[in-house]
Amino acid sequence: MLTDAILQSIKAYTENMQKTVTFVLHTGEHEKRAELVKFLSDIASVSDNLKLEERDHDALRSPISFLLEADGQDTGIRFSGVPGGHEFNSLILAILQASGTPLKLEEGLQKMVANITEELKFETFISLSCHNCPDVVQALNQFALLNPNISNEMIDGGPFQDIIKERDIQGVPSVYLNGELFANGKVDAAVLIEKLMERAPSMTQAPSGEALPLQDVTVIGGGPAGVSAAIYSARKGLKVTLIADRVGGQVKDTMDIENLISVKKTTGPELSGALMAHMNEYDVTLKEHLKVASVTQGDIKAVTLSSGEVINTKTLIIATGAKWRELGVPGEKENIGNGVAYCPHCDGPFFKGKDVAVIGGGNSGIEAALDLAGIVKSVTVFEFMPELKADKVLVDKAEERDNITILKNVATNEIQATNGKVSAIDYTDRATEEKTSLNLDGVFVQIGLVPNSDFLGDVVERTKFGEIVIDEKCQTSASGIYACGDVTTVPYKQIVIAMGEGSKASLAAFEYLLTDGDRLEDVFNNAQTAQAAD
Repeated sequence: MLTDAILQSIKAYTENMQKTVTFVLHTGEHEKRAELVKFLSDIASVSDNLKLEERDHDALRSPISFLLEADGQDTGIRFSGVPGGHEFNSLILAILQASGTPLKLEEGLQKMVANITEELKFETFISLSCHNCPDVVQALNQFALLNPNISNEMIDGGPFQDIIKERDIQGVPSVYLNGELFANGKVDAAVLIEKLMERAPSMTQAPSGEALPLQDVTVIGGGPAGVSAAIYSARKGLKVTLIADRVGGQVKDTMDIENLISVKKTTGPELSGALMAHMNEYDVTLKEHLKVASVTQGDIKAVTLSSGEVINTKTLIIATGAKWRELGVPGEKENIGNGVAYCPHCDGPFFKGKDVAVIGGGNSGIEAALDLAGIVKSVTVFEFMPELKADKVLVDKAEERDNITILKNVATNEIQATNGKVSAIDYTDRATEEKTSLNLDGVFVQIGLVPNSDFLGDVVERTKFGEIVIDEKCQTSASGIYACGDVTTVPYKQIVIAMGEGSKASLAAFEYLLTDGDRLEDVFNNAQTAQAAD
């Protein structure tokens, strides 16, 4: 399973381990146990600081469950199943972080997690093909390392079908906390942290630490536009902070990228990693896994985070991108995670051999249909308009597949469910007005994006669709506030365009600071002096 090249890479990663990490594998018999033993033995062979022990342990659920100990102490990190596929990185990161490698969580967030007094036992159900699941697993693993009251178990749904059926899980990641459903479907670390603040009040009682100094540029959003803006600003020698629920943003959910000029082919996770690596070359303060609660306009803009921290900044660049658009029909929200999904890569394996629908005939919809066609029994594409909007090359591929049916000029009316599971979709032929009900097991919604701009309120002008209105220099209606990428009125939502717009917004902010930077510094200092006097 692990090639010599992979083992050599692991050996290089583990050379500076500060603690001995032991894989504690539960005893017993299982059809996949030999595979897991070989997998862990191979990893342990690369370093004297890695060991494998077989031992009965109350915290482990099966013979293919193991936990990590660091210098003999339980880390709270458990894996049930063989963590291959996208979860292989989760295991390697857990090993390194348990052995002393610095965590990736922002310092203020680490303090908040360490302050939790409640006992929290997480179970994270994943599929090895899900590229979003590792973000959740890795965040919760870090929580476990920070606080002995917290544990997290990654559970591969494949070999644990009895639990999947018992809990009626149809989407991943699906996170349980102390035996109850905590979050499922399209979630990321930022969503988990937000929910956790509500569940564990002690989390927000942690000291906030030393506040950041006045920033020259604060970027909200970690996609191609936001990262481009941060890099361009840092290259100017400015004090820059980037706030993002996750670096990569919506791009991270895209598997095949073939239109990023000069890069023939890449994937969303690969591009997201490249964005992070490039940004790490510069002095950018990263506030990841946090959301912006509010923005206060003025000479100095105040950005309040979901953690309660306030960042004061001379200029603001909004690059928050967009999220999946919902259908807005009966049965959609009620059945998310029970047959309604938005990520074919994540949830497709749960519909193996079943009939599903994809709503949307654009590039995302046809790509989803092609991805699903190799897993499911049949895919029916529903397109509202008389013609598909997808690129011809994609349409041609879809039309070649025997198990893809394309319905044009149809309106989705309702998603039906039976016993809590999607069972049919009702639609109308817009030409004949004939109503039809099609029996199926899943519906994947791929109808475009909605700008992530609600948090701004009336701070800047927005269109009726929520897009931020900008001029040719990415200037918004508010002085010192710029916007770029998919959250704006700029036409053609493309990665390469977002990168250019982010760079443009940064250059415009720099231009503004050349004129007003010193004045804004004086305004802030005078305000601080007055506040101290009071």
